[in-house]
Amino acid sequence: MMKHSHIFGLAVMLLFAATDAKAQDVALKTNLLGWATTSVNAGVEVSAGERHTAQVFFALNPWTFSGGKRVRYWAVEPEWRWWTCQKFGGSFFGVHALGGEYNVRNVDMPFGILPKTKEGRHYEGWYVGAGLTYGYQWLLSRHWNIEASVGLGYAYSPYKLYGRCDKCLEKNHRNYVGPTKAALSLVYAF
Repeated sequence: MMKHSHIFGLAVMLLFAATDAKAQDVALKTNLLGWATTSVNAGVEVSAGERHTAQVFFALNPWTFSGGKRVRYWAVEPEWRWWTCQKFGGSFFGVHALGGEYNVRNVDMPFGILPKTKEGRHYEGWYVGAGLTYGYQWLLSRHWNIEASVGLGYAYSPYKLYGRCDKCLEKNHRNYVGPTKAALSLVYAF
């Protein structure tokens, strides 16, 4: 499942190569909605100009749940943001990319992301896409903020559908258009 993990390294290099980060212009964050779905996640955002920032977010869900249910995945999401007033406060608009790999069993995904399956079948695949973001960040104190953001976009995903004996039943792909991001993040700004 980690054969596309080089995307992670590339995203980190692009983020830091494109910015001139200073300690007071860096924020660490985590998506509380991701934790609600048991996904380990973290991101870093750095200043990239007077009203611009760049961030990269990482998420991982390696668990299998009762009843054989699982939504195992890893994901990386770099984003470029333009703030309407000041960095790390108020409204922003962004352009994000997304990519990762997944292994989904006995779970019907929302928004028609993947076709529904019969029990015991599962999907394995990868995805890549891009979208637009809108968000708002509330200043709570000198260092702590709360951020809400949503994104809409497109993702291309080739996948394989496996049966009960791990026999490949189908090779296909999805062209998905819809929500690509939802976050309610706790932010620590330096």
